Amino acid sequence: MGEAERYQEYKHLRKKKFILGAANNALMTLLALNAIGFLCLLTLQVSFFFGQQSREVFYNSIVYYAELPSTFSAFIHKPWSLLTYMFTDTDNGLWRIVSNMVWMWTFGYFFQQLAGNDKLLPVYLYGGILGALGFMTCGQFSAMQEGASLIGANASVMAIAGAAVAIDPTYRVLTHIRKGIPLWVLLLIYVTIDLLGVLPVGVGYVAAHLIGLFTGIVFSLLLRSGKDMGSWMNTFFYRAANLFTPSTAAKKNTRETFFYRTGSRKPYQKTPRNTQQRLDEILDKINASGFDSLNDDEKDFLQQAANEPEE
Repeated sequence: MGEAERYQEYKHLRKKKFILGAANNALMTLLALNAIGFLCLLTLQVSFFFGQQSREVFYNSIVYYAELPSTFSAFIHKPWSLLTYMFTDTDNGLWRIVSNMVWMWTFGYFFQQLAGNDKLLPVYLYGGILGALGFMTCGQFSAMQEGASLIGANASVMAIAGAAVAIDPTYRVLTHIRKGIPLWVLLLIYVTIDLLGVLPVGVGYVAAHLIGLFTGIVFSLLLRSGKDMGSWMNTFFYRAANLFTPSTAAKKNTRETFFYRTGSRKPYQKTPRNTQQRLDEILDKINASGFDSLNDDEKDFLQQAANEPEE
């Protein structure tokens, strides 16, 4: 299968629309998880405020355990932060989370139409994990601000944006405006805005976001060549979600097995009764018309009668 033929498999997926509230919509799941993470931290922060606790106490007691540290030596004490950081944000990052959700909705929607619903979550996780590793690598081998940490879905959203453009570079949006706007133009705007925001902060943040972007691009390029790097992840999630669900293969439908899935056995086979009267009738028919005049049932009966032991 050539590159052009293989790519046609993905172009027809545009016809399937994923609407708000549809079952198993990965985009809505990701938006909900990020919103829940933000609201949980905000609720805890309000409770600290009413308890007359300082912002520093809140960060050291709660946020510290969700954010990703800048060095591997600190990371080994809270390895779960490799996942939690990309689903949480604080009130300090209100504009950041709003911006991330808007861009994730924009690029995630197009990516779903172009590549399918089950590709979105793997891209999000790949981008977040590899971006985190890049961030900690920079923190380990370059000078970063003391106590620097990574929180928010920027690297993951970058991965989704890169994947959406790479799966179909010619795809256009807002087609009612002349001939539409190429999706890569939208990506260029997004990357420019994002990098302008993190360049003053440090090289580690820039590295995390760019690694996320290139992770999404590589994911889609592999997908177009027929290699789905997210298939194992989807299989794992499916098995985990159905861990306690009885296997349908274990359920046996007796009626279906007996009447339909019979293998080489006929579901119904007529067995004639071996009577002397019927045998005499068949022999008379042979004498009158010959052996070839017998039907299949009569031939079977004659064969059975010949095999029966004599009394």
